[in-house]
Amino acid sequence: MVKRSSFERRAATALQRVTSTPLGRYQSAVVRIGFAGTWLAFLLREVPHRRELYGPDGPWSWDMARQLIDRNGAFTALMWSDSTVWFEIVFAVAVLSSALLLLGWRTRTMSVFFMFGVLSLQNRSIFMGDGGDNVIHLMAIYLVLTRCGQVWSLDSRRAARAAAAAPVPDRTGPVLWCLTGVFLFVGTAVAAPLPALWLVLLFWGMWAAQGLWWAANRYAPDSQPRALLDVLANLVHNTGLVVIMAEVCLVYATAGWYKIQGSRWQDGTALYYPLKLDYFAPWPALSGILAASGIMVMVVTYATVIVQVAFPFTLFNRRVKNVLLVVMMLEHAGIAVLLGLPFFSFAMIAADAVFLPTGFLLFLGARTVRLRDRLLPGLGRPGPPADRPAPPEQRSESPDQPRTLVG
Repeated sequence: MVKRSSFERRAATALQRVTSTPLGRYQSAVVRIGFAGTWLAFLLREVPHRRELYGPDGPWSWDMARQLIDRNGAFTALMWSDSTVWFEIVFAVAVLSSALLLLGWRTRTMSVFFMFGVLSLQNRSIFMGDGGDNVIHLMAIYLVLTRCGQVWSLDSRRAARAAAAAPVPDRTGPVLWCLTGVFLFVGTAVAAPLPALWLVLLFWGMWAAQGLWWAANRYAPDSQPRALLDVLANLVHNTGLVVIMAEVCLVYATAGWYKIQGSRWQDGTALYYPLKLDYFAPWPALSGILAASGIMVMVVTYATVIVQVAFPFTLFNRRVKNVLLVVMMLEHAGIAVLLGLPFFSFAMIAADAVFLPTGFLLFLGARTVRLRDRLLPGLGRPGPPADRPAPPEQRSESPDQPRTLVG
């Protein structure tokens, strides 16, 4: 028997973990809930102004958007037709998919429709967004890669009930898959010009993968092809989670280093002047109190730069990372209140949540369930029997597992 070195054993253990388990299930779930909820709240608030922002009544006309899309090759279904009816359909799809992704209903499919809605609306009027919209834009793409519905979702509740009772054939999934295929076929046929080839192949590939997954679950649940699909899904999920974490680090690192290079963040004017603008002062008295204190302006200014530059370097020290997470979330909450940018702040807090420790998320989830049961006692449903183990997607991470960046 060949003895393996310590490095080989660790590498084998790491490979086994990333292929057999979707890591950060609670983190990916809270990211899903955060971004879907933020985008849904934004769309609902802008329902009266939707046509001015993204539709035919806006200053950025359909012809102007068409010229830009022809040059940059961005994807938006709103370029398929300039019809008001088509715009309303796309907007309704964006709202509905956000709500269903928030609830975790058919999460894989809804994540694709969520991406479809975000890209279609934002790429139609790119000058209407801010930094929060850019983060939502990126995370909508990355969420498609993750298995973000394994906990805290209607999908996970359905899986728990199925494990605790006699198996029932899934009829909703095939119907939804067929309807999605029809929608995709019509979109591919009527799109003019046709989106980038890689994007077309991506949409059709995800649709085909969903059908293959359902067929394997239905007809060969214990076969090697089914196990291979599970391994591939875990790899894609874990890769997507790493990409999300890297994106968050990149956002903070670039923001911090750019601030260092500019004089406005060195002398405090980057914070002082926005506090004096009516557009960024929903609470003028509160903004005035902060702006009147030179010490507070200096502390907030330098703390912002230090935290943003330091955060990527603290990921391998769990305690320091958690402290900076609290500071950054409080900072974004302050931005929401003082500068009147709630959706930007919610988007950044949702992105920060990917680094929250699993223990805290489990504690938060338990408290939320207790609050729900107290306020809505008839809404709770019994889980699987105590003498039967919960399905994998319902089991919490074992406390003796090695710590990771997200836990």
